[in-house]
Amino acid sequence: MAVDIITKEDLKEFKIELLEDLKKMLSQKAQDKKWLKSNEVRKLLKISSGTLQTLRINGTLQYSKVGGTIYYNYQDIEKMLNQK
Repeated sequence: MAVDIITKEDLKEFKIELLEDLKKMLSQKAQDKKWLKSNEVRKLLKISSGTLQTLRINGTLQYSKVGGTIYYNYQDIEKMLNQK
């Protein structure tokens, strides 16, 4: 049984690659839509509803509420990913 050691540099490289892949997905999939609903953002970022709520609460991701529906600006999502 072979054992691989993961270094901090490996994790940093993985993080960078993951963020780049997310940016590509965002630009390809939702580029034509300006506003996304919560379920679309969760699917796009592959996060849970609790994580999305945390992003709203701590101010990481801006949103607008119309009636009972929460909308996210596509550009705000891109901005959040670029800052991280």
